[in-house]
Amino acid sequence: MTRSTPIHAERPTEKTEDVAVALFGELFMADQLARNRISKALPKGMELSHFSVLNHLARAGDERTPAQLARSFHVTRGAMSNTLAKLEWAGHIHIRPDWDDARRKFVALSLSGRAARDAAVASVAPLIADVVQSLGAERVRSVLPVLRELRTRLEGEG
Repeated sequence: MTRSTPIHAERPTEKTEDVAVALFGELFMADQLARNRISKALPKGMELSHFSVLNHLARAGDERTPAQLARSFHVTRGAMSNTLAKLEWAGHIHIRPDWDDARRKFVALSLSGRAARDAAVASVAPLIADVVQSLGAERVRSVLPVLRELRTRLEGEG
């Protein structure tokens, strides 16, 4: 009985470590380039961290604590507090105390924040769509499961 080689098997001369280094090198470079391009496309005065929090709150549809947001973005509570203070000053979020536990706060998206998020999405959507179109939607769709699994594994190790 012969054993067939899976399609995804490594080539004999290619080490797993070499593939890993190449993968993460490409991910890091793509991340840097994407952040740079998206940051330039955002409305004046909006930072990528602001957009990320507004988008997260819009998609969540309900309140979050600052600690939950910090965990979601894998940043310190201090870094999240700084971002939230800027968003609150701009009127994009509301921060209220927890009525049951005075030590805790809740963050909610304001109407202004929803409008700012929607404007930001409108400004970056064409840029993102161009990249997907140039690569081919089917090719992009085919790598999404691998990227999701990679993210899930990395989140589990954190």
